Amino acid sequence: MTSALNRRLVLGGATAAAVGLPVLSACASDDPQTASDPGASDPTSSSGDDETAGGGESIATTADVPVGGCAVFSDQKVVITQPSEGDFKAFSSTCTHQGCSVSAGSDGVIPCRCHGSQFSLEDGSVVSGPATAPLDAVEITVEGDSISLA
Repeated sequence: MTSALNRRLVLGGATAAAVGLPVLSACASDDPQTASDPGASDPTSSSGDDETAGGGESIATTADVPVGGCAVFSDQKVVITQPSEGDFKAFSSTCTHQGCSVSAGSDGVIPCRCHGSQFSLEDGSVVSGPATAPLDAVEITVEGDSISLA
């Protein structure tokens, strides 16, 4: 009776471990859908006043984006930067490493807190990895203090 009980415990433990492995491996997946995304709940992120991306509708004001920093607009999946006073650029907010959302910041780079990648405010190029590809550029227009997707 003891050996049957021990066998059940061992088999039950092995089954539980086997079932848990896919869950654990999903944390390290290259699939953007399973990547951890701390930037998505970044309290400095904003979706702007309009809910529709594109079409010339305002998604931010110039005051939303710090000089030497960036702001993430999660609904539009865009990060807007202001490398120097009055110079605004926009990029995809999806990190090219594992698909996490980059974070807002004012430290002179576009940070991704998932794995530490940093991107240039000027052109979205990789400043430090593990990402190896730049962020995709997104066209915007700035009229007065309003920033819109082109």
